[in-house]
Amino acid sequence: MSVQNDQQDPKKLALTTLAALGVVYGDIGTSPLYAMAECFDAKHGLQATPGNVLGILSLITWALLFIVSFKYVFFMLRADNNGEGGILALMALALRNTQRKRGQFSIFILLGIAGAALFYGDGIITPAVSVLGAMEGLKVLNPALERYIVPLSVVIIVALFAVQRHGTGRVGRFFGPIMVLWFLSLGILGIGGILHDPSVLRALWPGYALDFFLAQPLPAFLSLGAVVLAVTGAEAIYADMGHFGRKPIQIGWFGLALPGLLLNYFGQGALILHDPSAASHPFFLLAPEPLVLPLVILSAAAAVIASQALISGVFSITRQATQLGYMPRMDIIHTSDDEIGQIYIPGINWTMCIAVLLLVVAFRSSSNLAAAYGFAICGIMMMTTLCAFVALKRSDNPRRNLAIRSLLSCFLVVDIALLAANIPKIPDGGWFPVAIGLIMLGMMFTWKRGRRQLFHRIHDGELPLSMFVQSIEANPPHRVEGCAIFMTGSADSTPHALLHNLKHNKVLHEQVIFMTIQSTDIPRVPEKQKLKVTRLSDSFWQIIATYGFTEDPSVPNILRLAERDHGVVCDEMTTSYFLSRETIICDRQPAKAYEMHWVQLKLFTWMQRNAQRPTDFFRIPPNRVVEMGTQVEM
Repeated sequence: MSVQNDQQDPKKLALTTLAALGVVYGDIGTSPLYAMAECFDAKHGLQATPGNVLGILSLITWALLFIVSFKYVFFMLRADNNGEGGILALMALALRNTQRKRGQFSIFILLGIAGAALFYGDGIITPAVSVLGAMEGLKVLNPALERYIVPLSVVIIVALFAVQRHGTGRVGRFFGPIMVLWFLSLGILGIGGILHDPSVLRALWPGYALDFFLAQPLPAFLSLGAVVLAVTGAEAIYADMGHFGRKPIQIGWFGLALPGLLLNYFGQGALILHDPSAASHPFFLLAPEPLVLPLVILSAAAAVIASQALISGVFSITRQATQLGYMPRMDIIHTSDDEIGQIYIPGINWTMCIAVLLLVVAFRSSSNLAAAYGFAICGIMMMTTLCAFVALKRSDNPRRNLAIRSLLSCFLVVDIALLAANIPKIPDGGWFPVAIGLIMLGMMFTWKRGRRQLFHRIHDGELPLSMFVQSIEANPPHRVEGCAIFMTGSADSTPHALLHNLKHNKVLHEQVIFMTIQSTDIPRVPEKQKLKVTRLSDSFWQIIATYGFTEDPSVPNILRLAERDHGVVCDEMTTSYFLSRETIICDRQPAKAYEMHWVQLKLFTWMQRNAQRPTDFFRIPPNRVVEMGTQVEM
């Protein structure tokens, strides 16, 4: 495991912890709205008897302690990839620790990309189920208000996605105090319920969960599909680590979030023990009647914050996938000068907004959506654990390695049990995150494979760069003043844009730079290691820039570093950038093993056409760019 520097100024740590509360714990913090009620929903056939209530409560308690507290907050937050978390960061770490064998790489790439794909499904469901769950408190207040639940949910969701452009940090600082109030309210309501029946605290003993399973094995096993709703958001905790760091997340969880959740669940359990009919809406029935409306308003605010955890996590996953080559270039806006992980991606934001609105209108209640909820989360949990087996490998310390693998085996058993318990929910809505996951998985692998095929098509038969430079220096064409920078994906071959320029214009600049920008499987590359600069001849240079998967490439920064550290001087006013612009022509008959089916080619062509322009993605001054078009048959 890597060691992350958690030493921070106390004031900054407090502010970061507050912001983390406003982003990271929103999802899991709103689980009390629907988790206990879903466990005793009539469609599951589980009666609210004292034994069942204590058994369910014990399962929820130990799920929070074992899965969230121990696995994610204590253990997985230490499995960071240079401070970055999430399934793709873990996949990159696992790939770095494997032997360079194709089979091993394929397995961990599939696990990482499939986990990321399922995370998109989770990110779409969470806002819908959280906001609907909060608005359903209106039914408790007055059944006649039920018809306003869906319209109000739509308004809240649109407002939520509209404020994302202000950035995770600002949103988190605004939401942080609300979440503090939310968790305090959870605790106070829970204490009130516990005081009515303190015997509910017996459920702290895990023996009640065991007795529950022994008494009725099948209903108890299927109930895990509802119990898992209490730990939704655990993966978002890990994915959002890059936004805030490990220590603020741990302080927020153990200091406020976990106590508030446990107290509230026990309060709901005590209420159901006292009045089994309260199992339909135990959360809102915990509150005195005059406080139900304020609680609905606070719940709506908390539901908005719950959605924030997944939205920011999806932004992080998307940028990582883009830099690792599994997603097209996108417009990524940095919303903080201090935290590199705080970003906003407009295209992803509004696509998610439309999908969430469609879910709300289609399912119309949190109970209907609960069937769709959980399967994706359990799938991501299992894939995270499998990747961790290799990502946390330490061959130089066999005992520690054995202890880690034993612990991960325990995590894996729990993950598989939860996933299996959610399989019966697939026909009732669980198919939705699976469908979203399959769509995203197909798009990611199509993009990766398409880029590889395009690379082969462009560079097959190209003139080697060293041979070209020698021939030019031996028989130079007419040279003009200035510097020409040719962007190329291959460091060994001559760019098509240069050959086209020579063919049509019959001239070459006095200074020529071949620039290749590549990504690596670490989050950030140190500045001193970012560039490899080679002088090929008196007038030709080659620059290979390497960026981590959480960094955004910038050509002006590359030139600044090249001038400072390697003496490569380019006058900004006399520098021109040459790029190739490929137009893809689809060929229905794949000829080689790496080539794709015609349908995939159509999808890839569409993604290529809608990707962000290289000039914007690489921060190239647009008024200095010359694009050389070429047709590529694939």
